Order: sequence, then C-alpha cells, then structure tokens
Amino acid sequence: MKPLSHERGVRAALRAVARRLMAPTGPAHSPVTTRRPAAHPTSGGRVALVGAGPGEVELLTLRAARLLGEADAVVYDRLVGDDILELIRPGAERYYVGKACGHHSVSQAEIGTLMVRLAGEGRSVVRLKGGDPGVFGRMGEELVALAEAGIETDIVPGISAASGAAAAMGIPLTDRSCAQRLHLVTAHGCRPDQAPDWPSLARRDETLVFYMGLSRASEIAHSLMAAGLPADWPMMLIANASLPDQQALIGTLGDMPARLAETCLPSPCLIMVGRVVALAADSPVLRKAGVSNRDRSDAGA
Repeated sequence: MKPLSHERGVRAALRAVARRLMAPTGPAHSPVTTRRPAAHPTSGGRVALVGAGPGEVELLTLRAARLLGEADAVVYDRLVGDDILELIRPGAERYYVGKACGHHSVSQAEIGTLMVRLAGEGRSVVRLKGGDPGVFGRMGEELVALAEAGIETDIVPGISAASGAAAAMGIPLTDRSCAQRLHLVTAHGCRPDQAPDWPSLARRDETLVFYMGLSRASEIAHSLMAAGLPADWPMMLIANASLPDQQALIGTLGDMPARLAETCLPSPCLIMVGRVVALAADSPVLRKAGVSNRDRSDAGA
C-alpha cells in the first residue's frame, strides 16, 4: 500500500495542473453565478464538452483538469463531485444544472441556451458531465445547439460509468472466453412505450450494461428471463462506483428483485448482466481491498 503522503502528493499535483491559484470557490451546488471572472476575452468564446469520469478525481483526464483550471465558466451536472469542482479556477463562474429522476433544475433547452449565451459573451466554457459526455450524456443535443449558434466546440471524453464500475469491481467488460460483445443500453427511452429489444439482448456471449436502471432493475431481470436467459444468469447493481461510498449488489436474474427489496441502493445505479459479473468472486482487486463476493451479496471496493 502506498503511503498516505504519496496519495496526497498525487492529488496535489493533479490540482496544480488544473489551477493557477490554490483557493476554494463558492458553494458546490448553486444554480446561480458564484463569482465573475476578472476579465473576458475580446474574441468569441468557445465550449468544451468534458467528461468528469465515474467520480474519483484521480480518474479525471489531464486535459479535463487543465480546462477546468482555465475556464471562465463551468456548467456542471449533479454527478460531479466536490473534489473535481475544487479544480475549477478561482473566480470562474459556476452554473449548476443537475438533473435527477423526475426533477430537472434546468431543462435541456435552457442548458443549450445558457452555453450559447456564455460563449457568445466571449467566455471560455466547460460543460462538465459525469462519465463520458458521449455515452447517454445528451451530448448530441448540445452539439446541435452549439453548432446552430456557430460556437466553436471541443469534446473531451471521460472514463465512462461502465468502465469505471467494472474496474472498481475488478472485472473486465469483455472476455475472450465468455463475452465477445459489449452492449450499452439506456433503461429510459425517449418515449414511455419505447422498450429494449429483449430477445436481441438475451445473449450468452455478451455483457449488458444498463444505465439509469435502478427503478427498472426487476423489470430488466424478468424481461431477460422471459427472452431466454436462465434464472441463474449473473447480475450486478453498482452505485457510486470508484468512490469511498461505493455499493454493489451481486446476484442473479432470478434473485436480484428480492435482494434489491432488502437492500436500498442510491440512484443513479449501473446494472451489469453477464458471465463477467461472476468473475468478481475471485477478483484480486476486491481481495486486495479485503472484500469477498463469493459468499456476500454486497460489496464496496
């Protein structure tokens, strides 16, 4: 295990890359401007759509950290943690536009309008999203809004929620022997009547990852069994992946609804289905953390 002083040094170095000054800014979750930048560029502004990764600050890319230290304004989501927000340049404007199930502090159209306005005023803007902005992050809609306004735009990918969750649980997303395909699925379609093609998903040679699926975990399990997968097919739910309060629930399609009824997990929650889930039982990553999944249904790594 690395000394605590080493870990502190790594975090300090990361912050040094991103910030010009070491000082806290305003409240983390404020829907209004906290501070105004000292000056704005005279030329037109630009927007960077930046992935914040799964949550752990050290999983942020160096480019993302640098942009946070240079931006005039940051428009950020609910899943961006305080450690990452600390990398924002002192004096930069902050706009919280977080969304939770059934509650949006700011609509998607308003977010687009906000970014266009800020960039149009000459600001350098970071649109900060959890995970990777191109994976169920509504990046396409924001690109359209920015393109229609003629705003210069950059895209900075982040470690996706799926990659972060798999790494945190010490398992691969694909495996030559049991998972030759990876299928990323949103559990919430654009229309109420829009459902996944369950027969096409009920394969035994792939890993399924459902985003934003906590409220539909039982439906997912029952639908996959109805489409042909066996009741003992591995299934895992994981919340807060990569963070100290990470929680995971490991079971099967058949027993997961009952397990979930007994164990409350926070939202959002990622759902993984497939043979790779069973590899967590002997994962050296979890073993190093002192966690065994062979005889337990929940784990934190």
